[in-house]
Amino acid sequence: MQIHGSTALVTGANRGLGAQLAITLLDAGAATVYAAARDTDTLRPLVQAGGGRVVPVTLDVTDPASVRAAAAEVVDLDLLVNNAGSATFGDPLGADLAGARSDLEVNYLALLHTTRAFLPTLEAAATAGRAAAILNIVSVIALAPAPHTTVYAASKAAAHSLTQSLRATLAPRGIVVHGAYPGGIDTDMSAGMNAVKADARVVAERIVAALAADTTEIYPDDASAALAAIYHADPRQLERTLAG
Repeated sequence: MQIHGSTALVTGANRGLGAQLAITLLDAGAATVYAAARDTDTLRPLVQAGGGRVVPVTLDVTDPASVRAAAAEVVDLDLLVNNAGSATFGDPLGADLAGARSDLEVNYLALLHTTRAFLPTLEAAATAGRAAAILNIVSVIALAPAPHTTVYAASKAAAHSLTQSLRATLAPRGIVVHGAYPGGIDTDMSAGMNAVKADARVVAERIVAALAADTTEIYPDDASAALAAIYHADPRQLERTLAG
């Protein structure tokens, strides 16, 4: 899609990959980035860095009323970035069930509800002849879980399936749906994960470059690209590789 001159909204933009995606979109020439978070005070550094092009938006993706209010506030949108996420780690028998519910709520159900809420604005952009797109931040372990990522991987697998369904459903409406499948990223959310972690800035830059190149399935770091190559050659081999 055409990033330069576009208007984007990034959920979970107050930290980690979300903040880096917002900055990278600005660097690529986005005219406006709506930075969404539950507490807009946490967005102050991003707003200050944005030079007037970052608009803070109060948005709790798990609260339907908050989602509706944010969708009513954002009246012009070309790109919706569903980045907000929750991560609970643990094996399939010992992972916290409350965390499992939270991961499904944030990573799948909230993604669905947020997309539905902002869809009319994206459709208006497409009708006006502008490039309109949705970017879902998924995870490479949506394709196969590692033992300690059981709960998180299941919620991201649901997000992966939804991304595929949305892509088919929205294509006739002129809206392109992208899925990004990073591996481990060096952020606060992954602090408890023992794995190789990519720099969030590099991951964001590769995702935005892939958007500009109209790539719909994005593997934005070396680890995810290697795992994706295994998956596309033999899905069961990826399962065995991550299980080991």
